[in-house]
Amino acid sequence: MNPHRPTARETVLVDASIYSCHIFILAKRLIDQTNPLNLRTASMDGLELRAQLEKHHCEGYGWALCCCHRDPLEAENVLQAVYVKVLDGKARFDGKSTFKTWLFAVIRMTAADERRRKIFQWRRWAPVEKGDLQVTMKERPDEEIYRSELQILVRRALADLPRRQREVSQLVFYHELTLEEAAEVMGVSIGSVRTHYDRGKKRLRQWMEEAKVFDESE
Repeated sequence: MNPHRPTARETVLVDASIYSCHIFILAKRLIDQTNPLNLRTASMDGLELRAQLEKHHCEGYGWALCCCHRDPLEAENVLQAVYVKVLDGKARFDGKSTFKTWLFAVIRMTAADERRRKIFQWRRWAPVEKGDLQVTMKERPDEEIYRSELQILVRRALADLPRRQREVSQLVFYHELTLEEAAEVMGVSIGSVRTHYDRGKKRLRQWMEEAKVFDESE
């Protein structure tokens, strides 16, 4: 009997659940300390809003990781900023989409704002010589959780996709959003999402065939 091989979606959810434990505790404290009467939106009361935030926390963190180039610390900061926006009423759910779609859009916009802020700070305070500007991705020691070969391969395959293809693949494959919902989260047209989705799916399929990810004969 072959051992169970984790799917790509299981890989991301395990990733998110492990790394987001302490940020979830902090977020829950923040949510619990907020008066439900102050959380009322146009489509739900404060108690329901709090329940929705807790329900989607794990997947929200996984999406934040995607928006933050897999940087756990940056993803935590972004997600905490999102919770503060929601709890302070700066971001309000209007009921025009599902709560998950709306929350993911807020996460993506917050991550983009954080990137712009860092770029501004870098340009202002950290001038460098040409050629010295190299982007590197350093993982924290606790990222040793990615021990399985499949997890490592999936991360590399997604990281190699262009940004739009990577985002729509994450939303559809991992978070089970429709293409219409993905378009709303990404702030682009449905036609654009379909194009990026088809291209990304084709590249991932090609990668899986070359890597023999699901080769049961081994």
